[in-house]
Amino acid sequence: MASSEYHERIWEGVPEGCDPPDLNLRLAFLLERVPARSRVLDVGCGEGRFTLELAQAGMSVVGADVAEEPLRRARVTHPELDMRLLPAQGPWPFADAAFDVVWAGETIEHVADTLGWLSEVWRLLGPDGLLLLSTPAHPRLLRLTLALSGRAFDAHFDPRADHLRFYTRRSLTRLLGDFGFEGVDVRQAGGPPGLRRLLLGSARRSQAPA
Repeated sequence: MASSEYHERIWEGVPEGCDPPDLNLRLAFLLERVPARSRVLDVGCGEGRFTLELAQAGMSVVGADVAEEPLRRARVTHPELDMRLLPAQGPWPFADAAFDVVWAGETIEHVADTLGWLSEVWRLLGPDGLLLLSTPAHPRLLRLTLALSGRAFDAHFDPRADHLRFYTRRSLTRLLGDFGFEGVDVRQAGGPPGLRRLLLGSARRSQAPA
C-alpha cells in the first residue's frame, strides 16, 4: 500500500467535524507565538481547524496534508481557505523561505522520515523563521506505568496505530537542537503534574545550514 493510500485509509475512520484534541490549549499556545501578519504553513492540517483560526487572526496561511479526504472536508466547510495536498514522499511544493512560521500540530509523531521532514521545514522557513509544534508527551510516570504493565504497554504501542514516533521533552529538545534550530523551548502541558499528555515546542531557524 502506498503511503498516500495509507493516510487516506486512516481518515476513512475519522468522523467529520471532530475537534482536534486539546484544541483550546494548543490554539492558545499557537496564537500567542505567531507574529502578526505572518506567512504560516499549517502542515498536517487535517480538516483545517487551526488553518481557519490562523486565517481569522489575520495570518496569510496555507493548510497542507498528505491525505486528500480531510482537505476535501475543509474545502466544503470553508472554501475560502488555501488547502494543499502534500506528496507522501519528496520535496513539498513550496519555494525556499516561503513562510515565517510552520505549525505542526500532532504531526511529527506520524512521520517516518523525521530528518527529511525537518529538512523541508527548514527549507521553507525564512531567516529567523519559527517552528511551532505539538506532539503527545511521554513523561516519567507514564513510562514507568508502561514498563510495569504489559497490557498498558501493548495498548500504547499497538502496532496497528498510526503513531510512529514517541517523544519525551528531552528527546524532542535534543532532536531540534541537533538539527540546528536555536532557542528550542519544549514544555509539557495538559493533565496533572507527572502525567502531562502534551508537548508544546518552539524553535527558530538559525542562519547556519542544517
